[in-house]
Amino acid sequence: MPADRITSVRAMVVSEATATTAATSTVTDPPGEQPIGAGPAGVEDPDRGAVLEHWITGKIAHPMSRYAEFRQHRSPGIAPNGGEIIVVVESESGQVGIASTAGGRAVAAVVDDLLAGYVIGESAFAHERIWDRMTSATLRFGRAGLVMHGVSAIDNAIWDLHGQIQQRPVVELLGGSVDDAVEVYTTGPRPDIGKALGFAAAKLPLTWAPCEGEEGFVRNVETAREARAAVGEGFPLLYDCWMSLDVDYAARLADAVDELGFTWIEEPLQPHDYAGHRRLRDRMPARMQLATGEHEYTAAGFRRLCEAGVDVVQPDPAWCGGMTELIRIAAVAEAQGVRLVPHAGGLLSYHFVASRPELQLAEYPLLSLDGDAVRPQHTPWFVGENLPVDGWVTLPNAPGFGLVLADDVQLEPALPALAGSRR
Repeated sequence: MPADRITSVRAMVVSEATATTAATSTVTDPPGEQPIGAGPAGVEDPDRGAVLEHWITGKIAHPMSRYAEFRQHRSPGIAPNGGEIIVVVESESGQVGIASTAGGRAVAAVVDDLLAGYVIGESAFAHERIWDRMTSATLRFGRAGLVMHGVSAIDNAIWDLHGQIQQRPVVELLGGSVDDAVEVYTTGPRPDIGKALGFAAAKLPLTWAPCEGEEGFVRNVETAREARAAVGEGFPLLYDCWMSLDVDYAARLADAVDELGFTWIEEPLQPHDYAGHRRLRDRMPARMQLATGEHEYTAAGFRRLCEAGVDVVQPDPAWCGGMTELIRIAAVAEAQGVRLVPHAGGLLSYHFVASRPELQLAEYPLLSLDGDAVRPQHTPWFVGENLPVDGWVTLPNAPGFGLVLADDVQLEPALPALAGSRR
């Protein structure tokens, strides 16, 4: 069998002992449950014996805010039992590719029981063929959601494996770097910190949902006003609404923060409401941009967003279909004259943005407990990334995406082997 042939595909999780050690190490560490983007409800404070909530899971407007018991915390909105899995793909040569995605045991079952059989035996260089095999086999139930998370993780792990086999970074496999570094904006509750650290812009989370009435709306606008006062005039500010609004509320919010010079409002509506996005765009101020797409999937979904008048699309490479589909999404956006700025993604996004002349910006969330300091996005499970300097991230000079498991991280199967399964 040729050295590039894939011999195994496994959904793994970090061992419980490793996870416990990481989660209790220090209250200033970024979240331990998920390497990219979102973390657990909090981390333990060893001095006070209490759990301190991370800003990402605190009071942020989300689709479950309409239920009183979930209003003070976003944890239910990001599925606390749907944590990170790590997909490991191995070739005949013994090289290994890794990638992670969200969705927990449900996505692990997708990877192990639905998709792995269509990948094993294929060449690690055959990205289009493998992607087509996975998505065609699951077409009747898998065009979005958990199945696409599994497809994304496998696809990205194969890109990483491709780079490991050829000892080349993914950005070279994509055609080479347009620039030596990628400019990034930051996300967190402290836009003044983002400006002080040299980021290109700062995005803050919306706190109060429509169910909290006019008082909540006024407080959201006041938060925006305080953010503008903290950073001064001219510095770009963005407002992340995380699928929590309706068209009327979002249009009012856009008008209010446009007066404060905000650049865009992000993901105000549920991702499948294409008609709502069209109506909202028509009602928004001309200079205010409508950004969305973090929870959209495949080029077909992003084509509908572009046709709905969205100004900025934000595919997440760990969810949208993986690097193979991200290439197609970028082609759709470019053809429609729509800007693409990836959602989170860490090094996956930076390799992609660095390879595309039409892309200029990516995201770097501030993952410290209070959002007041830069922390690695892929920690504590992975090492290898470079921290931003004055708002720019330099890609590591390493094969694949440049991420390797930390020395103290041990993986174990995400699910037990079942009789008759492919595991």
